[in-house]
Formats: sequence, C-alpha cells, structure tokens
Amino acid sequence: MAACLSPTLPRQSIHRRCCWTPKLPSSSTATYCRRPHRRIIGTSPMAVSARASPAVAAAPGLDADDIRHPLDKQNTLLLKAIPGLNDIGKALLGPVSEQVMVLQNIGSSVLVSENQLPELHQLMIEAAKILNIESPDLYVRQNPVPNAYTLAINGKKPFVVVHTSLVELLTRKEMQAVLAHELGHLKCDHGVWLTFANILTTGAYTVPGFGMVAGFLEEQLFRWLRAAELTCDRAALLVVQDPKVVMSVLMKLAGGCPSLADQLNVDAFLEQARSYDKASSNPVGWYIRNAQTRELSHPLPVMRAREVDEWSRSQEYRTLSRKMFQ
Repeated sequence: MAACLSPTLPRQSIHRRCCWTPKLPSSSTATYCRRPHRRIIGTSPMAVSARASPAVAAAPGLDADDIRHPLDKQNTLLLKAIPGLNDIGKALLGPVSEQVMVLQNIGSSVLVSENQLPELHQLMIEAAKILNIESPDLYVRQNPVPNAYTLAINGKKPFVVVHTSLVELLTRKEMQAVLAHELGHLKCDHGVWLTFANILTTGAYTVPGFGMVAGFLEEQLFRWLRAAELTCDRAALLVVQDPKVVMSVLMKLAGGCPSLADQLNVDAFLEQARSYDKASSNPVGWYIRNAQTRELSHPLPVMRAREVDEWSRSQEYRTLSRKMFQ
C-alpha cells in the first residue's frame, strides 16, 4: 500500500499523503504530505542547495533499528501483538486489488531513469546506497498537491511516486531528503502495516460485521503511522546530513510555495515548534494537543521539525553518522 510524506491528514483514506501530504491510492508504504488534514499514509529545474552533498558511502552495517524511532519500535510491537492481523489483511486485499493499485499509480506517470530525468535518478541512487537498500523505481506524476509516496506490492518491486508540484517547491537537496524519507519506509518494512491502514480507512467498514473491529484497529494503526513518520525523517537526515534541509521540507509542506521559498526561515520555524511545545505543556494544552493529533496520519510539521532537531544533536546520531561517512 502507500506511504506518504505529508504533514498530517484526517481519517479519510490513507491514499494520498505527503509523509511528508494527504494520502494516496491504496497499496503499501508511506508519504510526505503537505497539509495537516487528518489522514489518508511526498518538474521544473531543481535548485541546488547551499550545502554540498556528503560523500556517498555504502553502509553495509546499517540496520533498520539504527534509525527506528523508539515510538515506532513500541507501536510496532503492539501491532504484532494483535491476534490475526495478518489474516485480516490477506482477506481484505487480494492480487486483483493490488494490481489495480499498481496500474492506477503508474499509468499516468513518468518513469525516472538514467535517460529520463537523470538528476532525480541520481538522487535516488545516492540515497539508496547510503541507506544500504536496493533502489526502487521512481515515477514523477503531474499533480498540483505537493506529495510523495511509496508503494510496496507483494512480490513486485516497490516504487516511489513524487508529484511535480513537490519538485517545483523543493531544492535539489530537499528533494533527496524526501526520497530518503520514502526509502526509510522500505528500509524499516513499513509496507505491511501501511497496507493494513490503507485497507481499514478505505474499505473495511463496508465489510459486514467488521466495522467495530476496524474502528479499534484504525486507532492502533494510526498511532503507529505517526511514529513511523518520525523514523523516516531520521532516514532523511542520515542521507542529507543537514537537519535544516529536512526541517525546510517540513516547513514548506506546512506553508510554503515557490514564490515564497526564498523568504522562509528554518530557524523561525524551529522557534515556532518550541512555542507549540510551551503552549501545550499545561494540562489543558496537553489534552487539546492529543485530541487534535490522535486522528492524524502524520505528526504535526512543527513536532516533526523538533524531533529532527533533537536527534541531530544526539550522541546516537553523531556516532551513526561518523560510522557511515568517516
């Protein structure tokens, strides 16, 4: 199923999301989404970012748990403890449905390769090498909503789709952060649970007798989804080696457009994140924050920016980064 980039979306379908935006046609991994909806599950010339790319280094020792966020680990264990979840997924999603999802997403997109949009192709190859993962296919799709998402179908090569509006919005380095985020979903095997989440939010309620069960699983899955996005933001940081690049992506997805891009200030956005923490630190604020976020497919952009900033300052990140790029 699909996974996305965007900030956050309402409980609608996990179809079009940008893990960094809303969500997209059901299939299997995650996305970068742009506007804080509540749920769903992210080309014109790309400007070169000011910071140079780190030397591309294969990281044969990189394990998914090296970048997995603690909340991702915790919520994955909780999902695995739910009896029969695998069987439910298999019953709701068959090979025909999967094929429909694949054709929906690649029938009207451009396949990126060495001979087609070679700059994007190179960004994907570099990111995949750093994360020690096989590079998936990459497609560019015409769409006015900035978004990127990953599809992982059983028995088929996974692929990533990016929307043209997202490419227009981001610099070259920011675009690589998005691709690395999507690769993070593949690196950490998020596809299985994303598939279940997509199924539950799109069709499970129509299955006789399954509505109450779906409601319970939906809450569990979206709690996990929000945690999985934090893991993938770590993958993005590990590849681009600059927290401000990742935070800039989140800032632009929250409230950016090409005409305003050169006026946006990452430091001010991070200060905004700290203000949000302060405003929600009292009991009433804490309750309101949790009520607002419990139905979201992605953590709020400011919360993700704060998490990226904190991990970039941690000994864990510094040790891992030295190991990979020394």
